[in-house]
Amino acid sequence: MKIITISREFGSGGREIGKRLADVLGFDYYDKEIITQIAQNKKMDENYIENMLENQGWRTIPLNFRTSFSGLSMQSLQVEMLLEQRNVIEEIAKAGKNCVIVGRSADEILEDCNPLNIFICADLESKIKRSIERAPEGENLSEKEIRRKMRQVDKNRARTREIISGSPWGNRGTYHLTVNTSSWHIKELTNAIADFAESFFNRTKV
Repeated sequence: MKIITISREFGSGGREIGKRLADVLGFDYYDKEIITQIAQNKKMDENYIENMLENQGWRTIPLNFRTSFSGLSMQSLQVEMLLEQRNVIEEIAKAGKNCVIVGRSADEILEDCNPLNIFICADLESKIKRSIERAPEGENLSEKEIRRKMRQVDKNRARTREIISGSPWGNRGTYHLTVNTSSWHIKELTNAIADFAESFFNRTKV
């Protein structure tokens, strides 16, 4: 089984790279599909769960619990959703199929599966440009609003990572490959990453 996890800065193109990489390699792809599964398991609205996990779910959870959730009140819906997300990701791995998983600290959760862990980043100008070009229909945020959204999303990702593992989000020592998408065409860059992935999984283990 080969697993690739992709962590990414907001606006860096990490989600697109993940989808393209899965297509190139013939792997299964998981991103919002994880939210869909949680919603089905919990019989809850997908948008509510996504907002809980990605946007503002961790404001009340103290960081000092790190990898142990035993000290947190299970009355907290936030914690319940995080634990369910972990369960879904672990079930994906148990299925034994090659896959790409975007975000959700999958690299930490599936550490024992020896995944290829990739971090996608870009310079600020490139991220703003991409955010404008790929904005959902009807969304017309100003550059200032995009900067604010970018800071908030990345802050939430870093906080979630801290809660799960105690390790800093974006720490280069945590990933096998860090990719800066600035000034790259994503399609071309994806092919290069696919070559690296194949070498990673085919390398001779000493």
